[in-house]
Amino acid sequence: MSRVQLALRVADLEAAVEFYSRLFGTPPAKRRPGYANFAVAEPPLKLVLLEGEAGEPTRMDHLGVEVASTEEVTAATSRLAVAGLDTLEEAGTSCCYAVQDKVWVTGPGGEPWEVYTVTGDARPDLEGVTTAEPAPACC
Repeated sequence: MSRVQLALRVADLEAAVEFYSRLFGTPPAKRRPGYANFAVAEPPLKLVLLEGEAGEPTRMDHLGVEVASTEEVTAATSRLAVAGLDTLEEAGTSCCYAVQDKVWVTGPGGEPWEVYTVTGDARPDLEGVTTAEPAPACC
């Protein structure tokens, strides 16, 4: 199973969580300080919300494709390199409160894309906590 990921940087995380919960009819799959993600079944989407600066308009942070395994990330890395794209590989990296294997490429407009798989949870002790200091940006 793979799905497209859209990561948005939002000024009001609580308002965004409320809005997207209503829009997609599902609560966040993960909540952490300064962070929420939705695993939407239909349409298949991983929506990531990252807390930005107060008053800042919502903006696209990065795009991605979530895949099921490290082998799929490795295959994507090879395919992208053969296609002539510059790749940046990250294995076992901690990002968005998850441990991930991933490869990054950059689109023609400077937009960052990742192909990634989640291999573990990072900081499960913070699940549901929304008032602590957010983790530093990783993406």
